[in-house]
Amino acid sequence: MRNKPTRLLLMPLALLFAGISFSQSPPPKVLPAKKTDKKVKIDGLITDEAWKDAAEMTGLVEFRPTPGRMENHENRTVAYLMYDDEGIYFGGYCYERTKDSIATELAGRDGFGTNDYIGLIFDTYYDKINGFEYFITPLGEQWDSKMAPNPNGDDEDFSWNAVWQSGAVIHNDGWSFEMFIPYSAIRFGKNEVQNWGMNITRRRRKTEQQYTWNPINPNVNGFLTQEGVWSGLTNIKPPMRLQFSPYFSTYINHFPSPAAGEKAWTSSVNGGMDVKYGINQAFTLDATLVPDFGQVQSDNRVLNLTPFEIKYTENRPFFNEGTELFNKGSLFYPRRIGIDPVLLHSADEYMNGNDALIKNPRESKLINATKISGRTQKGLGIGVLNAITNTRYATLEDINTKEQRKVEIDPLTNYSVIVLDQTMKNNSSVSLVNTNVLRSGSDYDANVTAGLFSLNDKKNTWNVNGKVAFSNLVGYLPDGKTQSGYSHSWGFGKTSGRFNFNVGQELTNNKFNSNDLGYFTFTNFVDHSMWMGYRWTKPSKWYNSFRVNANAYYSRRLNPGSYQAANFNINANGQLKNLWYVGGLMGYEPEGNNYYEPRKEGRVFRGWSSYFLDGWFETNSAKKYMMYMELLYVKRNLFNSERYSLNMQHRYRFNNKLTVSLNLELAPQNNNTGFAAIQGSDVIFGKRDIKTVENILNIKYSFNDKMNINTRIRHYWSRVKYEQFYTLLEDGGLEKNTTFTGNTNQNLNFFNVDMVYTWQFAPGSFINVVWKNAAFNYGQLVDHGYFKNFSQTMKEDDNNNLSLKVIYFLDYLNLKKWMKKKK
Repeated sequence: MRNKPTRLLLMPLALLFAGISFSQSPPPKVLPAKKTDKKVKIDGLITDEAWKDAAEMTGLVEFRPTPGRMENHENRTVAYLMYDDEGIYFGGYCYERTKDSIATELAGRDGFGTNDYIGLIFDTYYDKINGFEYFITPLGEQWDSKMAPNPNGDDEDFSWNAVWQSGAVIHNDGWSFEMFIPYSAIRFGKNEVQNWGMNITRRRRKTEQQYTWNPINPNVNGFLTQEGVWSGLTNIKPPMRLQFSPYFSTYINHFPSPAAGEKAWTSSVNGGMDVKYGINQAFTLDATLVPDFGQVQSDNRVLNLTPFEIKYTENRPFFNEGTELFNKGSLFYPRRIGIDPVLLHSADEYMNGNDALIKNPRESKLINATKISGRTQKGLGIGVLNAITNTRYATLEDINTKEQRKVEIDPLTNYSVIVLDQTMKNNSSVSLVNTNVLRSGSDYDANVTAGLFSLNDKKNTWNVNGKVAFSNLVGYLPDGKTQSGYSHSWGFGKTSGRFNFNVGQELTNNKFNSNDLGYFTFTNFVDHSMWMGYRWTKPSKWYNSFRVNANAYYSRRLNPGSYQAANFNINANGQLKNLWYVGGLMGYEPEGNNYYEPRKEGRVFRGWSSYFLDGWFETNSAKKYMMYMELLYVKRNLFNSERYSLNMQHRYRFNNKLTVSLNLELAPQNNNTGFAAIQGSDVIFGKRDIKTVENILNIKYSFNDKMNINTRIRHYWSRVKYEQFYTLLEDGGLEKNTTFTGNTNQNLNFFNVDMVYTWQFAPGSFINVVWKNAAFNYGQLVDHGYFKNFSQTMKEDDNNNLSLKVIYFLDYLNLKKWMKKKK
């Protein structure tokens, strides 16, 4: 979102409670549900007789860039909606002045791209919180998502994929479309007569105009809160939902310099299955049996100079598809299961002077994973996830006798998440979340329980929210006792209107720890935050929309109490009339006390004060060439340090099939200060120069709407060169150290290629061919620049992996019909 400086930012606090007047939302539109018993051929042409039975929707209303304006007759939308005993039919015609006015790009499923689209949104439980979205582009590509509140702020989960049918056809005066959404591709209650929240949305990409059937006021909180109603669905019953996705995969791997006893060439053949079973019309069981995630995208690995682990993106489909319930409370980090578990043991603790490390697997093998999720007619959402990882062993060898032995690194572990989420009136909800980790043997177990609430007033203008969490690490303490911790947060704010604000607090004591199944860093703190913003949503002579925000943050150590950090900033962003986005930020950070950087309990580093400036722009992304540029500058008072960050993104769309993009990030820092080493009882800090360069090249070619090939090439280089060392004093200051002679310089390179060919040869069925190449270079020689490092990395031994995976979607009902025909 984007913003603009104004004196309103300094308005008296009285205005917070006086309120800002804005137009009330009109009553929702109501569309009667029409049922048909006629056949429909899904080919993108709305010529079947059945469409005469459908209810018609016209008169769409623009909500950006000009809220409230009716769509032009030459660009009008005519849409139809109906249902039968099998599912829902949605079709229509999106008119344009000419064929050239239609924006098209083959971008793959959920690939977005530079496309016009039309979408159908259902809130089947009519709770104005949870929904399903189905989109189609003029070239027939599908997008779909689940809508639910998300702690990261993104309410649309496009990782969720359903199996449904669609078609689209481009004409001289627009494009027509059809969708068929079977009841197996959506969840709903069991009432004999049902009313669903519903809306449709259309986007004209070249003009950045977006329309909806039921009007959307951008000054009102929420999208589903402003939905229309599809009224009177009668006697709809989902069929038996039993779907199988068996897979077959084979891998060939080559690494030219294997460890002793290992082969340069290896291969494997795998088989397994994903199962989806509808327990009833609302709840679904998902299970992955003998899972294979070898084709997921490579991680964007980086050099970590912080005292905490890096949080990487979860790319395994099972753990990021349809997991909106499990994200409640931000207590679940799925990479803990198999990829990044909290390691309880290392090979070093088992080694003696005669041992050599032969094998140390980085990940624990996932045996199976199951999740159950859904929502009752009364709005109670229930989610249960369970996964088991096998024991992980490292192999040690006696260098004299050559005898090998296995030592346990990570025990057999069971992970579970249970969520109860009750929706209420006024877009409100309360939730209960529990995460649990059970380990075999004598290692400790972990349990975290949290209660959450989010309450809105009747006019959807004010919100109060909060969370209370308790953690228990059973057998964690040296005497085998349980360590128990506590955390809470609350917030209050105004969420509708042109002026909004939020104030909040978060507190976590020094015993709380949710890291065993979540991502957890800071502890023992109490933070206070404030945000306020003002927005202009009606276009002026030079902008379409604009926003201005102010943020303040103040953090204290909880026990013993002391000041930690503060931050103040003002930012503005908006969309100009030429469809460019622009934004800027300025802020100040006073000197703070860092209790984490010393890497030693009880020590503190008295840091720096800084001010920072940031500016960015993005050109019209509907054009063939698009550019994004952002420049950040930070000035710190300690050692007169400076930090720069330049982020440039270029994208060129040659035609509907081929698009190439290049992302470049340069991040140099001069006279940065940070942890270097521990020397006896001393903590050594260093003044250092840091240079980081990241290049990512993406090449996308689509053969048609079912087949594409995507290539992603990434090179990352980071260099840390220490110029002077200091001893950290007890008061947090630094004293020059002339005796430390250790080499703490670092020079790191990662190079990855991910080339993925995908062919959807039938609904829900895919053939994937993936080539992965990975090279790594690490050392302490820091005298070379970027190109020398790139050249050296290309000479390193690289790992090459070629894989083929075939996934075939089987629906029980279709299989049953096929078997009947055979008889």
